[in-house]
This record gives sequence, structure tokens and C-alpha cells, in this order.
Amino acid sequence: MKYLCLIYETDWWHEMPKAELDAMLTEYRALGESLHANGQYVAGQALQPSSTATLVRVREGKTLTTDGPFAETKEQLSGFYLVEAKDLNEAIQIAARIPSARHGAIEVRPIKVFG
Repeated sequence: MKYLCLIYETDWWHEMPKAELDAMLTEYRALGESLHANGQYVAGQALQPSSTATLVRVREGKTLTTDGPFAETKEQLSGFYLVEAKDLNEAIQIAARIPSARHGAIEVRPIKVFG
């Protein structure tokens, strides 16, 4: 079953000493390699800051756009992993290995399959 691990965090990495940031990026690379090796990696990407986002709505046939950020929260969606896991428990174990879980939160959601 596929699960989306949504990474929510603040811009903590701007304030992190370079050595610590390099160590965390090394952890991210190791996680990616491990997920690939185990056949659990489907997709994943970091996102640009929420200030670069555009919200799109269609109302009465008109496309309306709003520049971000949209939420009055400290934590913003900063990236994701789409993984293959046998169940929710395994997906949670993967999410716990995401380095940003120590600074923010990882939302784990099963992918809905239609048909």
C-alpha cells in the first residue's frame, strides 16, 4: 500500500550551524538510499518555501489566484515522501526516520485507490 509522508516544519534549517545541516542532509541521503534499496521509495521532493506558493480556486467559472503563504501557522509543508509500506505501522516507522520529524511533524496518509 502507498502512503504519503508530508513533512511540516519551520525554517529551522536557516539557523542551523553548517556542520549540523550537512549531517542532516547526509541523513536524508541515507534514508533515500535505504528506501530505494528496500523497494519502498516511490517519490519524494523538497518544496520551495510557502512564500513561493500560489493558491488556485475556481469560482463561478473564474480562476482566482492568491500568493502564499496561506496558513497562519509556524509549520509549513516543506516536502514529501511517497512510500510503499505493508501497513500503517510500517509507514509510521518510515516517517519516524525522516530527519525533520525531530524539528517538525510528519503527516502519514494512505493513498486512496479508485476502482
